[in-house]
Amino acid sequence: MNVFYEESGTFKVGSVLADNMTSLHVEASHGKRSKIKASSVLLRFEAPPLYEFMHQAQQVAAELDADFLWEYCADSEEFSSHTLAADYFGHTPSPVEVAAIMILLNSAPMYFYRKGQGRYKAAPPEALRAALASQEKKRLEAELHARYKQQLSDFSLPEEFKPHLDDLLYKPNKSTVEWKALESVCTATKLSVPKLLEKCGAIASTHDYHFNLFLREHFPDGTAIDITDLEFAYVDHDDLPVADVSAFSIDDATTTEIDDAFSVSLLPMGSFRIGIHIAAPALGIAPGSLLDQIAAKRLSTVYLPGQKITMLPEKTIDSYTLSEARLCPALSLYLEVADDFTVTSTYSRIEKIKIIANLRHDALEQQFNENTLRKNLTNYPFAQELSLLWNFSRKMEIQRGKENDANNEKTDYSFFVEQERIIIQERRRGSPIDRVVSELMIFANTEWGKQLADAGIAGIYRSQNSGKVRMSLSPAPHQGLGVAQYAWSSSPMRRYVDLINQRQLIALLTDSTPPYSKDSDDLLISMRDFEQVYGIYNEFQRSMERYWCLRWLIQENIQITGAQVLKENLVKFDRIPLITRVSSLPDLSPGTQVKLEISQIDLLECTLNTKFLHKEHT
Repeated sequence: MNVFYEESGTFKVGSVLADNMTSLHVEASHGKRSKIKASSVLLRFEAPPLYEFMHQAQQVAAELDADFLWEYCADSEEFSSHTLAADYFGHTPSPVEVAAIMILLNSAPMYFYRKGQGRYKAAPPEALRAALASQEKKRLEAELHARYKQQLSDFSLPEEFKPHLDDLLYKPNKSTVEWKALESVCTATKLSVPKLLEKCGAIASTHDYHFNLFLREHFPDGTAIDITDLEFAYVDHDDLPVADVSAFSIDDATTTEIDDAFSVSLLPMGSFRIGIHIAAPALGIAPGSLLDQIAAKRLSTVYLPGQKITMLPEKTIDSYTLSEARLCPALSLYLEVADDFTVTSTYSRIEKIKIIANLRHDALEQQFNENTLRKNLTNYPFAQELSLLWNFSRKMEIQRGKENDANNEKTDYSFFVEQERIIIQERRRGSPIDRVVSELMIFANTEWGKQLADAGIAGIYRSQNSGKVRMSLSPAPHQGLGVAQYAWSSSPMRRYVDLINQRQLIALLTDSTPPYSKDSDDLLISMRDFEQVYGIYNEFQRSMERYWCLRWLIQENIQITGAQVLKENLVKFDRIPLITRVSSLPDLSPGTQVKLEISQIDLLECTLNTKFLHKEHT
């Protein structure tokens, strides 16, 4: 006796060795013996032979039409496979024919639902249509998947990918057939998604890839600011007094957000008055207003070579920037200074300032530098004012204990992008221009921080202890600057913290209620958000500067370069601010000059290969 039975969802046949009523011992045609439940047995048969049964049953099943059987059973309730076999074949079915029916019914779950051992029910028409549509969709997706994989493997971009490139690069829907094909080929080729798409010609600009990646995460709604004339109108501030000074600013050539300007007025007995004038957008941007919401969301201007994303709309910047030949609203800090450059008193005012010149680094540095100061040359605009500010700044450095600050010997770099060509200019930090501007800003931020603290008005401070810089709502020493407290207040068009502090200062000077109390949630949230976002923006700027350094190496066809060892295998390239690790670098002391060979620059992953050539002799 042989049996046709089901085990773990699979049909099998076997020869009965022992029948124990509730269980059977059977032997398969290949000799394997098993113990099965009697309830698993679907058919018992003598012929055909065991080794032919499944082959014949499968052949008969292959000739059956599932659609025809479903139409025949569509109006019936549950039915047994034996009954259907008898109806279909028109006679008492043989074991092979019954088994064939069972094989067909079991292999077509969309058409027939199992209701028990050997019993089935035809699927409802609507369910069958849905199942068939789903099956067809999967079939088409499988064909697409196979085609996409082949094209991607050949580094050819499927046409259907083009409308979805941004999503695939920056925010993929991992349930789509495009992503699944892309991921599959990436695994096979060991390439990242951006690298594979680049090889397929889908990334036209590596710069745009990095920039858009940043925008997708931090500016998902884009960088444009839609402010209509009705929502923003420049306030003339006609009620402000006009200061009896002529001020000038000192900025980089590309600066449009001119936050600060300076004036120098000579007084009797060799003393003089320094004016530090800060643009005052807080006069026109009310807390909670539309403009304030925009600034509070952005928190800072984002800088990167060749472009920037401003914190405030251009229209607002144009209204408050300290442009020359204009009367500009400003928050001014005046310093009465004795002939020995000691500050004898300070006072602050809200006023309009006449800006008579916007001086730019590139031109000014040719005239105002260590050499012209040493020779006491005065044949350039504002020479007397700048000389006084220079001597004052040196006095302030001494008072802060920073007259020999090592940071003044470091090199800064300026990036200029002109029609995809990068120019990187070295500029030694600590030039007279830098030190004058820096000291005046440090004095203003220190003094205004003190005024807020003394008046018991809330402010946001920066402090440094044991090398760690942090922000807080309480004044604390800044060891790096050598001051008792430091509250950013000098860049209210570029940093939201400065805008907040400026509002508090205006309240102090006008004897009005400050917008923010010491326990204000808005103040705490803004401080915490700013600290996080400011770090992200700075890291993005550094990453884009690295990108442009690599572009510069390619542009200038630099294959051999000098570099300076920083520590272990970390080096800094000559002429550009590029720092990288050199695995082949021998054990050399910091400061050692070496020659490196450059190869395999990858602008997408911002990497390059470097090889140590030799140590330079000095």
